[in-house]
Amino acid sequence: MHIESRGQGPALALIHGWAMHGGLFAPLVERLQDRYTLHLIDLPGHGFAREDATPLVPEVLAGELVARVPDAAWLGWSLGGQFALRAALDHPHAVRGVIMVASSPRFVVGEDWHHGVGAALFRDFGEALARDFRGTLDGFLALEALGSAHAQEELRRLRACAFERGEPAPRALLEGLQLLDRLDLRDELPMLRVPSLWLSGRRDRLVPAGAMPAAAALAPDARSVVIAQAGHAPFLGAPDEVAREIAAFMDSL
Repeated sequence: MHIESRGQGPALALIHGWAMHGGLFAPLVERLQDRYTLHLIDLPGHGFAREDATPLVPEVLAGELVARVPDAAWLGWSLGGQFALRAALDHPHAVRGVIMVASSPRFVVGEDWHHGVGAALFRDFGEALARDFRGTLDGFLALEALGSAHAQEELRRLRACAFERGEPAPRALLEGLQLLDRLDLRDELPMLRVPSLWLSGRRDRLVPAGAMPAAAALAPDARSVVIAQAGHAPFLGAPDEVAREIAAFMDSL
């Protein structure tokens, strides 16, 4: 993994989503680095950690993350939320709180969970990667921007950021899609021992608006905030509002 630190004050670690890297959080860095020490993480196979072949196993990486960034709050966007939440569940002594941004405990629909995408979506993207790597990535970015009130601007920023640290490793992308397809942490949420904030965009097409409030209802000491005009990347479409909510949560810890 690669960890870049900015700012000063209480520690907040940020984990990116599928196919991205820590540089995508620039709007939050700009707004929060005067108040907090921000640790921007590139997961194995992504960004400056592209050559790191460590498997994307949340249980393993969560332990390494808290060892390298102890006594911090953790923020995870989309896929990154699975690692932040795993760290909070397994290492509550080292995690002060967890912020889930457009990240559900379960991303696909099920008989008892209607707040997800179709069961074949992530598998279809995985199969498409082998046929058209760049085109498939661009299609996923378009899906992330879809619905936002600022969709075109968000898509432009996602595209600009996606390859500025080199292409993500195909192996890591496939592992990430498998996690999005199969992980289900709902049964563990009642055992979460640290405060949590669940930030979502009402226009999100990857994580339906009902997912985050439903997840927050399962966890003790949890708060859900739905941002009306935002999509899957609310820190791009509504950075001021997201930064305010993060700051209020950090100050409450």
